[in-house]
Amino acid sequence: MTTYIKYLTILAFLAFPITFSFSQEKKINVIVIGAHPDDADGTAGGTAIKLAKRGHNVLFVSLTNGDAGHQTSGGGALAVRRRAEAAEAGRRFGVTYKVLENHDGELLATLDVRKDVIRLIRQWDADVVIGHRPYDYHPDHRNAAILVQDAAYLVIVPNVVSETPPLRKNPVFLYAQDSFQKPYPFKPDIAIDISDVFDRKVYAMSSHESQYFEWLPWTELEEVPKGEKEKMEWFHANRKRPITPAVRESLIKWYGEERANMVTDAEAFEICEYGHQPTEEEIKELFPMLK
Repeated sequence: MTTYIKYLTILAFLAFPITFSFSQEKKINVIVIGAHPDDADGTAGGTAIKLAKRGHNVLFVSLTNGDAGHQTSGGGALAVRRRAEAAEAGRRFGVTYKVLENHDGELLATLDVRKDVIRLIRQWDADVVIGHRPYDYHPDHRNAAILVQDAAYLVIVPNVVSETPPLRKNPVFLYAQDSFQKPYPFKPDIAIDISDVFDRKVYAMSSHESQYFEWLPWTELEEVPKGEKEKMEWFHANRKRPITPAVRESLIKWYGEERANMVTDAEAFEICEYGHQPTEEEIKELFPMLK
């Protein structure tokens, strides 16, 4: 009986074409997949705030539990702490935050983790998937990128991870901005003005106390100010990302020159060759702040 039902499900799926369309009432579902707790926050936090404020659905995913990223703590105790920090960040961003139980520093692009990624994208009924580019200093980041790329086509294949219904359309897959130049630099196909929510983004990111105020300063030999006000001012300044000429050009494309030249903070994304290739009109539907 189970085989018969599965057969009927596949037939029903194949009977209709895979389409990509929106109505004004449809909620947009975005999933941001990072390697560690805090990765999604920095790359797409401002965009997530703007989407969530409009009533759309955003899921942040960390493929590892962050249990290695600290100079004096580690293992289960650190994982518990990182998970709690991610939950608080999610509350401040207005998004759902999910942390998987893979070990920090040991993420591999295995079949099992790929299946987890496929399930997550399907269960969220994702319209947009944002992740790392596969060119990065950190092996977890590179493998997270490969996992998302490997899921890009398979999310619509009924016989893969068959207990979770396949998507009826292929999402748009996007790479988050980075500064790596080889084998080719990041290309900002989409740029979002986050000037008006940058302070809230920084406040939400500051939930990751163990990462931003302990671990990263230790690795970079930086001194964190002692006072709470001074600490937050230091963190705010450190989170400022200069707008590159390429990102400024993308802002001009989407907002017009006058508005674009006033943007002080932005998040940019590159369209992955895998997944749905959106038109400009579809991009404006997916990112309504561009209209």
